[in-house]
Amino acid sequence: MSLYYIADLHLSEGDPDKKMDVFGGRWRDYTKKIIMGWTDTVKDDDTVVIGGDFSWAMDTDGAYPDFALVNSLPGRKIMLEGNHDFYWQSLKKMKQFCEKNGFRYEFLRNNAYLCGGISVCGCRGWYTDEREIPETNADSAKIILREAGRLKFSLEAGAKLGGEPVVFMHFPPVLGAYRCEEFIDVMLSYGVRRCYFGHIHGQYEYPPKINYKGIDFYYGASDYLCFEPLLV
Repeated sequence: MSLYYIADLHLSEGDPDKKMDVFGGRWRDYTKKIIMGWTDTVKDDDTVVIGGDFSWAMDTDGAYPDFALVNSLPGRKIMLEGNHDFYWQSLKKMKQFCEKNGFRYEFLRNNAYLCGGISVCGCRGWYTDEREIPETNADSAKIILREAGRLKFSLEAGAKLGGEPVVFMHFPPVLGAYRCEEFIDVMLSYGVRRCYFGHIHGQYEYPPKINYKGIDFYYGASDYLCFEPLLV
């Protein structure tokens, strides 16, 4: 019963014009690589945390083929939101969508899941104004405050479950010289020693792990991982 992380699948089974193959390199035939990397790694009793930017679809109808594809792959799936998951509605609606279609997904928001000896905790995260933000005129300070609150709620839930609190995010709280101390402070207050993130593409020179203030931060974007889920 192993736990894995992978972010940024950027699936587009319902709209071939949006496929990432156009970027070439590692992205060429990436859907096939995702399927192969997943089936070669993940067993039925394993769990995979999908760290956001799952599908390019604009609504759940458009995302249906992507959800169906990953639903057919082995393992339990726990999903969190990324900045490009435009299909994502309320948590209630996402659960209803999965129930209606017989999809087996769980969602990480203001909650936690126990997987073996690990409490799976996390949030989407966000960037400070020091880095380019994906939405025009976004209030970074306000969004970070909200996301840090969600992380705190998640870690509170994880503390009740027991096990090691491990944080999973979409946006990196640490990257090169960049730091988002709001998220790091929350992690430190709950004794977190491991955090996994994605979001960044094409930066293959980054080390797979960075330690900051005693926390190990792991880079888990799909293209960085060559589309093979990362063992937690």
